[in-house]
Amino acid sequence: MTKMNLTDAAASLHPLTDFTLKEKDGKLIRIKFLDSDITAPTEDELIAERDRMQGVYDGEKYKRDRESAYPLMEDYLDGIVKDDQDQIDKYRSDCLAVKVKYPKPE
Repeated sequence: MTKMNLTDAAASLHPLTDFTLKEKDGKLIRIKFLDSDITAPTEDELIAERDRMQGVYDGEKYKRDRESAYPLMEDYLDGIVKDDQDQIDKYRSDCLAVKVKYPKPE
């Protein structure tokens, strides 16, 4: 399980901007942006962004689970090339079984 941190949050809030950040036990110790025109986010803003990112990541676990469980696309393409409807149907059935095993959250 990936755990988001304040560095991830700062990078999300200010992509493509160089900064240094030190945190300990999830608390901000220091943050400094190398571009002096950028106002550093507050600890509360960083925590809110970290928590938002964690929620998105956790909510998409089913996608990661499905990705590793789906049959190979080559099997489907092979069935098309061979005009093998049974192979195509098996591929589709296997994909649908993965969707049942790892349902999208409501």
